[in-house]
Amino acid sequence: MTGACLAELGHRVAVRDIDPEKVRFLKAGEVPIYEPGLGDMIARNKERLTFTLDLAEALDGAEVAYVCVDTPPSASGDADLSRVWSVVRSLAGSTQLRAVVMKSTVPVGTGARARAALDEGGLTGTAYASNPEFTAEGRAVGDFMNPDRIVIGADDPDAAAFIASLHDGIVAPVVTMDVRSAEMVKLASNALLATKISFANEIATLCENTGADAEEVLGAVGLDHRLGRHFLRPGIGWGGSCFPKDSEALRQLASNTGFHPPLLSAVIDVNNIQKRRAIQKLKDTLGDLAGREIALLGMAFKPGTDDMREAPSTVLASRLLAEGARVRCWDPLARTPDAEPWSSTTRHATPGEALEGADAAVVVTEWTQLKDIDWAQAAQQMRRPVLFDGRNLLDPQQMREFGFTYMSVGRP
Repeated sequence: MTGACLAELGHRVAVRDIDPEKVRFLKAGEVPIYEPGLGDMIARNKERLTFTLDLAEALDGAEVAYVCVDTPPSASGDADLSRVWSVVRSLAGSTQLRAVVMKSTVPVGTGARARAALDEGGLTGTAYASNPEFTAEGRAVGDFMNPDRIVIGADDPDAAAFIASLHDGIVAPVVTMDVRSAEMVKLASNALLATKISFANEIATLCENTGADAEEVLGAVGLDHRLGRHFLRPGIGWGGSCFPKDSEALRQLASNTGFHPPLLSAVIDVNNIQKRRAIQKLKDTLGDLAGREIALLGMAFKPGTDDMREAPSTVLASRLLAEGARVRCWDPLARTPDAEPWSSTTRHATPGEALEGADAAVVVTEWTQLKDIDWAQAAQQMRRPVLFDGRNLLDPQQMREFGFTYMSVGRP
């Protein structure tokens, strides 16, 4: 995505990957992931884009090398930087590079180690910068081209100005700072967004216990200009490739410095509990779940993507299977791995098929298609019309009029 957007800005870009299948798809003009607008952007800039497996080909004539690899959690919870170091070490001898730019989300202090590795590789005259990515899946192209800010961490003002010039054509504030601060910005931003979601879910639970309506409460809270409504919504919990990984990495980073972050730890704990509360609500209504047919409506961690990384649906499916339930599911895009728990579930082509004969259903992902279901008919097709709306997508009164035992998050 970064390569395509830089090409859109007029740069010639060589994208190197080590996965032959991905490179084959991209060379054929196909995008191996679902991201709206990305395929059109690649096609529009095909004269400026090259896709290759060969490192030497990618670096031939290059002035800047962007490091854009994933940093998954390690067994300790710290970010696994093995792919980062593989890329950085591979640049040894590429003295024509003016700059190496870190796009990957890395712990604070990584830049100093990267600088030392580049120096050891003979790149003493090559600048190093941190340029964290603030894009959300499902709208990543728009977020890159119309960002809230461009953050550049560089210890050399000339290097910062050079990296800023690569974004010419984008209208947004450019915020420059030292490398360590730029590394922290990405982690802190994701942690604060995760905090807002977990706060909303904790208030929603309190609303359930007191008879208040969390949607009304949080809607009014969000009108305060100091707070804002964005991300202040109750639901089944956050997932995806960033929030879980980055929150845990930040917590581990703090622990490694001898500091236990109580607020961040609580944010993570609230989110973990939230997914399991859905199972308890089903048990409170149905009793023993053994032998029950439960439909999960939505599998991807959020709408507009096929990404299953850290998806709440995985926790729900695992817990339901552990309770002895049979799990059927639907999602228009999700790419499920051929492994547990998904290998023990049944996937259906439409929401209606998933609901047929089910004892209960859970709205897991707020796909707009779920609003268009004939829910009155669905209530007749289900063995028991029990629905837990984990995203507060549907109207409670209407659903009850259709005959559902309807539960949601934080609403009476």
